[in-house]
Amino acid sequence: MYISRRGARLRNVLVSVFNGSVTLVILLIAPLGLMAVIINTLLVTFATYIVSTVADRVIAGLEPEQNAELTASSEPRNRNSRQSNLLRWWR
Repeated sequence: MYISRRGARLRNVLVSVFNGSVTLVILLIAPLGLMAVIINTLLVTFATYIVSTVADRVIAGLEPEQNAELTASSEPRNRNSRQSNLLRWWR
């Protein structure tokens, strides 16, 4: 599955904002100070964004290269070079 960097960033921001919003609602119910609620909400939002971004980079590193071949080639393809790093490691 291919997703552009812009699309991945938008998805990560939306997930982070949603998690931060849920955390804000939960923390506003708890008897905490306003500063603690704000700090915890921001920490959850930033942590979610960072984890989502790192996960995208790990997945991109494990996927085989996505180079499209525009013209037909007469020489056979080397399938081992197109395998992901995980498949090479697994053997």
